[in-house]
Amino acid sequence: MPLRVYNTLKKDYEIFSPINESQVGIYMCGMTVQDRPHLGHMRTFLFGDVLRRYLEYKGFEITYIQNFTDIDDKIIEKSRKEGIDWRALGDKNENEYLESAQKLNIKPATYYPRATQFVEEIIEMVQLLIEKGFAYESGGSVYFEVSKFKGYGKLSGKNLEDLKESFRIESDPGKKNPFDFALWKAQKEGEPYWYSPWGKGRPGWHIECSVMSAHFLGQPFDIHMGGQDLIFPHHEDEIAQAEAAHNVQFVRYWIHSAPMLLKGEKMSKSTGLYFAAKELLEQYSPESIRLFILQKHYRSPAEYMQEYLDEAERALYRIKNFLESTPSIENGVVNENYVEKFQRFMDDDLNTPAAVSLIFDLIREGNQKLANGEIPTEEKSTLLLLLEVLGFNISNLSTKKPEVDLIKELMEVILDVRQLLRKNKHFQLADEIREKLEQLGFKIKDTKEGSVFEF
Repeated sequence: MPLRVYNTLKKDYEIFSPINESQVGIYMCGMTVQDRPHLGHMRTFLFGDVLRRYLEYKGFEITYIQNFTDIDDKIIEKSRKEGIDWRALGDKNENEYLESAQKLNIKPATYYPRATQFVEEIIEMVQLLIEKGFAYESGGSVYFEVSKFKGYGKLSGKNLEDLKESFRIESDPGKKNPFDFALWKAQKEGEPYWYSPWGKGRPGWHIECSVMSAHFLGQPFDIHMGGQDLIFPHHEDEIAQAEAAHNVQFVRYWIHSAPMLLKGEKMSKSTGLYFAAKELLEQYSPESIRLFILQKHYRSPAEYMQEYLDEAERALYRIKNFLESTPSIENGVVNENYVEKFQRFMDDDLNTPAAVSLIFDLIREGNQKLANGEIPTEEKSTLLLLLEVLGFNISNLSTKKPEVDLIKELMEVILDVRQLLRKNKHFQLADEIREKLEQLGFKIKDTKEGSVFEF
């Protein structure tokens, strides 16, 4: 069964058919490195990793590009605020991302280009757009003239009339129209710069991705990925400048992931509502974070709650416990029925929640066999295959039970003993146990059905 994906460009599902029958080129819009990577970033990049792994499982050779935007207004502003060189700031946050991605078992990109490595190529593309009449220079900056590109809005669904209504605030006096966007920005006092035909300056945000993606993947290429918040203006502007410059389609499939939410709002550096990936990885295993993320479809927003990660940690203990309860196997036969279901779910626009549910169906069937004295080799082989394709690194998962589970089980034993003491009318001893538990922070409540606790 072929892979079917939701293509933002077509506003519909499409069968994925790559340009080359055996190779696939993917460009993932990476971080702007003015701040630390957070869980929202990692959700997008983790789904890119799953798509890549699944395409490799289907036999494709993948060239995977993920950029770093290492120069823009936000980076300059943050470097000034922190009193740190903009390059050092970018290096610090880039390295933190790479460390977090490695722990989460996200496969390294084929290349990690930086915007500042492609300034010469960016200047060449800006010159080409000026020559073709799609761009103009003003005060040392260069702008793309949106009205000249007839297909503008085909990705986001916005048109120029919508944009005119949106720009009622004062705009840059150097622009012909307020919705024109910068290809090259003239240097402001104290800012980093490169020399160009228009004077000192630096690249605009959108053009870097058009240049870097085409450099490694050609134009057109197969898949462009990123968060839904990048559809407009970033990805819309990428299409306009790339197709205006080269007069061919830029990208065939646009795949966008929904945001991670915190308290109902998008997890974001700008609002301060986020959990840094590095700190979250100090609290939870990488596999529990991966499981938490994959239990929600990539095009649906996911709400972060600590309880959900606690549940994922407990679920992973079940997986590990089953794997260690069965003998080691080599080249075991898989359950073709489960594999077929897994492929059907994944071919349906990467339905990872349904695919993950198969993991626990396999564990239930395997545990039934163990209870009957049978060896569930087929279930174990199939489980290992599914976990590998979904990117889990089970060998790194501790077999130690989550601390919360151990406390709960110990308390249940103590409460059973108290209940027995009360039944035999040893009320004084039962009360002493309750008092000591309450001193430790456990609140005990005796009911007709038994005792319960909170902590």
